[in-house]
Amino acid sequence: MALVGIARLASESELLAAKRSVQYFEIQARSILNRTKPNMPFQWTINPYRGCEFGCKYCYARYAHEFMEMDAAEFEDKIYAKSAAAHLLRQELGRVGRRDHIAIGTATDPYQPAERRFARTRAILEVFARESGRFLGITTKSDLVLRDLDLLREIARRNVLGVNLTITTLDEKLARLLEPRAPTPALRLAAVRRLSAAGICVAVFPNPIMPGLTDGERALDRLARAARDAGALSFGGGPLFLMPAARKIFFPFLDREFPQLAARYREMYGRGAYLGKEYKDALRARVVRIRERYGLASGTIEYRPELWEGDEQGELFPLQ
Repeated sequence: MALVGIARLASESELLAAKRSVQYFEIQARSILNRTKPNMPFQWTINPYRGCEFGCKYCYARYAHEFMEMDAAEFEDKIYAKSAAAHLLRQELGRVGRRDHIAIGTATDPYQPAERRFARTRAILEVFARESGRFLGITTKSDLVLRDLDLLREIARRNVLGVNLTITTLDEKLARLLEPRAPTPALRLAAVRRLSAAGICVAVFPNPIMPGLTDGERALDRLARAARDAGALSFGGGPLFLMPAARKIFFPFLDREFPQLAARYREMYGRGAYLGKEYKDALRARVVRIRERYGLASGTIEYRPELWEGDEQGELFPLQ
C-alpha cells in the first residue's frame, strides 16, 4: 500500500545523524503553528520535533509516530527535526491574534538532545526575540533551556513569557524508570532556580500525576515546597492521560517494574484515556491545597513587559 501524507514525508526524510540506537531525520513541515481545540489554555502550539528521545513511559504523544506508519516504541528512537521552522514561523505569525497564547513543547520536548545538534527551538526563539506583545509559554524537562537564557530575557522584555519545568517526582530512582533519558529532577530544579534568578517567570508542572506512583500527598507536597524554594511562581498538574499508543508501552512497563499496580491501571483505564471524575476531583483538591500552602499560583503569570507593545497600550498585567 502506498504511503500518503505524513507517513510519506517520514519515509522520504533525510537521515541527519545517528547516535546510539537513536536516528535523527529532517522532515518537511508545511506549517509550524498548530491551532488547538476550544477550551485549551493556549490557542496555538509549536513542536519543533516529532518524537522525543527522553523516552517517558507514559508519553501520550506516541500516537504521532503511528500516523507515520511506525510502531509507538520508535517514538524515542527516530527523531524528526522539522525543516525551515523559523522561516515558517515568520510567515505564519501574522494570523495569530495578539491576545492568543502560543505554547512551545506541548507534545515533544523542545530541549531534548536533538536540540543540541539542530537548534530548531533556538531558531524559533530568535524570531520571538524580535516580536513584541505576544503571550508565550515553553514547557520542558531539560536544563538545556538555560542555554537560551539570553534569548529568554530578551523575549520576556517584549512579550509575556513563562517557562514551565516538568518535574514528575523528586525521587531520582523513580524518575529514571519513568523518564529514562531525561535530565534528573535535581538538574531541573537547578534550572528553575537559575531561570527565576534571571527574572523569568517559571512554573513547575508535576505532570502527569500518576495513581500509586506520584499522586501521594507527601510526594506532591515535597515537590511543591522544593519548587517554591527554587523560585517557581506556579505549580499545578493533572492526572495521567493514557492514549492507546501510550498503553502499549506503559502497561508492559508496569508489569515489569510495578506489577502490584498493573491490574489497577488496566481497570482504571479500561474505558478510555481519562480517569474517572471521582479520582480527578480528589486529586484537584489535593493539588489546590498543596499549592495554597506554599503561596503558588495555579496558571500563567501575566505581567507588564518592559517593552510591551500590545493591542491595548494602557493595559497592565498584575503579577499573580
